[in-house]
Order: sequence, then C-alpha cells, then structure tokens
Amino acid sequence: MLTIRSAAPQDVPLILSLVRELAEYEREPNSVSATEADIRRDGFGTHPRFRVVIAESDGEPAGMAFFFSHYSTWKGREGIFVEDLIVRPRFRGQGVGKALMAHLARTTIKEGSYGMRWEVLDWNEPAVKFYKGIGGQFREHQRTMQLTGKDLKRLAENG
Repeated sequence: MLTIRSAAPQDVPLILSLVRELAEYEREPNSVSATEADIRRDGFGTHPRFRVVIAESDGEPAGMAFFFSHYSTWKGREGIFVEDLIVRPRFRGQGVGKALMAHLARTTIKEGSYGMRWEVLDWNEPAVKFYKGIGGQFREHQRTMQLTGKDLKRLAENG
C-alpha cells in the first residue's frame, strides 16, 4: 500500500539520505554539501523555504518530492517548482513517481497555483520518458542558467 505524507522534522535524516541517493544517481556523489542542520533550519523553521512529501510503500520510504513556490510575473500567480523527485531504485516502475507528481498536481490546484515546473537532466532518458508520459512538456526557447561560487561573488563585489 502506497501512502504520501508531509515530511516532519524527524524526517530530516531521511530527506538528506534521499538527496544523496539522487546525487549518486545523477553522477555527482560529492556535490551535496547540505547538512541536516540546513534542512532542519530551512524546511522546518519559522519561515520554511521548501516543502517535502514522502511516499511510503507498506511503511517503508520509497521516495520523496522536494518542492517550493515560485512566482510567475506573466501568470500573476504562484507555481510549484519541483526541485527533486526521488524514487528509490527498487520502487521504480511501481507508480511511486506518478503518485508523487499527482499529489503535487492536486496541491498546485488546491492552492490556486498556475502550474508546476521542474528540470530534468538531458541524458536521463527514463525520467524524460516518465515526465512526457504524465503530460510534461519542455519549455521552448528556454535554458536554465545559474550564477554561483566565485562568479556570484565577483558580480556582487564588482557589479
């Protein structure tokens, strides 16, 4: 039996473990610098910056969705950005990912948000196929950019 529930502070070690499992799968095992203290502070403090739902199969953690709100100036409403969708390998192909995304879709509608967004690695063909299968579409003419580390610092200091 599959259930989906909101994460609680006692789930912080599980959340970080799942994030590390995803980093391993995405070929970046040494890239996770987040700590349990970071997740506890930012997800379960007085002003949460993200939310997590956990899927359990017969009481065993099968996966999670890590998400937060963003605002669309064009739509004039919030949307949900799915930062990470993680399904443990032995639970893949059993509907866990679809159940998590459906849960987020219901949350999006219930909260009056305009829609959901997420990113997928271009080489992750099983994920691309899964997302297309639930109706996901690539945003045309857009590519994600970021500014971090020394480049972020240089811009902040030098304008």
